[in-house]
Amino acid sequence: MIKFFLMVNKQGQTRLSRYYEHVEINKRTMLEAEVIKNCLSRSKDQCSFIEYKDFKLVYRQYAALFIVVGINETENEMAVYELIHNFVEVLDKYFSRVVRH
Repeated sequence: MIKFFLMVNKQGQTRLSRYYEHVEINKRTMLEAEVIKNCLSRSKDQCSFIEYKDFKLVYRQYAALFIVVGINETENEMAVYELIHNFVEVLDKYFSRVVRH
């Protein structure tokens, strides 16, 4: 199950967040800061799946944009990884020039 969905720029600013479980606002801020720090500090050679607290993070980078999805431990990481790519392709078709490699 997807717990949250984040779109973050390279400066670490959250551009979009969507939570699928109730999380208090102050806890969201702390969670986002920790998640962003973990994802942005990794090199491109490292795996895009991270075990974090009681869930997993799946992320992809597109130019200056990181998309991070928090999932529970039973969810398939590769399926979520592909979901992120499909989401970006839809955004690119609808808005054009979303993805610049």
